[in-house]
Amino acid sequence: MENIPTITDSLIENSILTVRGVQVVIDKDIASLYGVETKYLNQAVKRNLDRFPYSFRFQLSESEFEELVTNCDRFEKLKNSVMPNQGIFYNGQIFDAYIFISELSKQASNQIVLIDNYVDETVLTMLDKRAKDVLAIIYTRTIDEQLRLDIQRHNAQYDPIEVRPFNGAHDRFLMVDDKVYHIGASLKDLGKKWFAFSLIRDLKPDELINRITLDSSLRSE
Repeated sequence: MENIPTITDSLIENSILTVRGVQVVIDKDIASLYGVETKYLNQAVKRNLDRFPYSFRFQLSESEFEELVTNCDRFEKLKNSVMPNQGIFYNGQIFDAYIFISELSKQASNQIVLIDNYVDETVLTMLDKRAKDVLAIIYTRTIDEQLRLDIQRHNAQYDPIEVRPFNGAHDRFLMVDDKVYHIGASLKDLGKKWFAFSLIRDLKPDELINRITLDSSLRSE
């Protein structure tokens, strides 16, 4: 039997939306909880209408759907809540993973520092969720001509993001103020395959940044 992801109370709570005063969970999120594609969930419902009567189902209007996409109270709840210290995203949870990293960026009040060997313009978009005047630095293995051009165009329009070369890391780390998160996938690939994240409680950003400086100086000698 195919393994079903562990469904926790927090996952269910974060999936609940309030529409017309009724608490509902949209089919996309139910499918995500059970690790299946949405189309298979809908097919199962159609084959078992006696178990899923019309009164049980909740049909969104077109305007309600558009409102949820642009201003979903679930993501507003995430912004105002304490972010989880660890967890896992499964393949297909591209938008959920994007929201998670974006909300981490929004919580920064001083700085965001990313160590990630594979960076593209989508990563810049996630870091742009930070507040104005919050410092943003990316350390990455290769700054090719395309990335250099993306950064140049980005910084001409938005608060600048500094990109520095560093090839001494294999894993990805995201530093938000005084917190360090270990991220199991490059930010540009979030949700394409399973990945986990965790807060490293006893590690501070200054320790990593100082180590980057030390390693870079040793490599240049």
